Amino acid sequence: MRKKMIAGNWKMNYTLSQTEEFLLEIKDRISVDDVDVVICPSFVSLYLASNILDGTNIHLGAQNVFYEEKGAYTGEVSAPMLVSAFVDYCIVGHSERRTMFNETNEVVNKKIKILLENTIKPILCVGESLEERESKKLFDIISNQLNESLKDIDEKNVADNIIIAYEPIWAIGTGKTATLEQAEEMCKFIRDQIEKKYSKKVAQSVRILYGGSVNTKNASEIINSDNIDGALVGGASLKNDFVSIVNC
Repeated sequence: MRKKMIAGNWKMNYTLSQTEEFLLEIKDRISVDDVDVVICPSFVSLYLASNILDGTNIHLGAQNVFYEEKGAYTGEVSAPMLVSAFVDYCIVGHSERRTMFNETNEVVNKKIKILLENTIKPILCVGESLEERESKKLFDIISNQLNESLKDIDEKNVADNIIIAYEPIWAIGTGKTATLEQAEEMCKFIRDQIEKKYSKKVAQSVRILYGGSVNTKNASEIINSDNIDGALVGGASLKNDFVSIVNC
């Protein structure tokens, strides 16, 4: 049985004081044992958050990583730095990184590898634009993202350490949510692609999340679908709604 996961992506929000105030407010209200809860604040807030969350069952995640361990890469953050901040998970391949910062599947693949080398679990984001969906290219796009992002990643790592998040680009921050049928269809397709690339055992082990305007009204229905194992929550993770989504 795959354990459910709710991950909150704070994006570029919350100062240190706001991080402290919010985490102190919610940390004792999240006490479920049968769900993995992950909060991904900004780099600036990681160490503060790790101290506040110490002793709780809430995991710490990062929103990005660079694919080299050290060097002259101004402004970047390495996987060993994330380890030193007690990070357990890291988002890679988010559509905002792909579109705004021109990150390719090849770059995402390098990031996944460096995270695995440093025992951090990648949350791999895949998703199509509205144009790609309407032109019926969505399955080719997702298949290509999966194949290239997971190139040379062995099946044990995929089964045990990699989480996949399906985030249709047209539903991120727009208030639009994929219908239950659309989300389930694509998450099943992703699972089928993993089975095709690896094995049925791996496909049944890997956790697949849905992301894209998840809120208290739609969360329960979405995350209790057959092929959806949780949610990657954006805006709602900055509110008390996040507690409700976890508890549902």
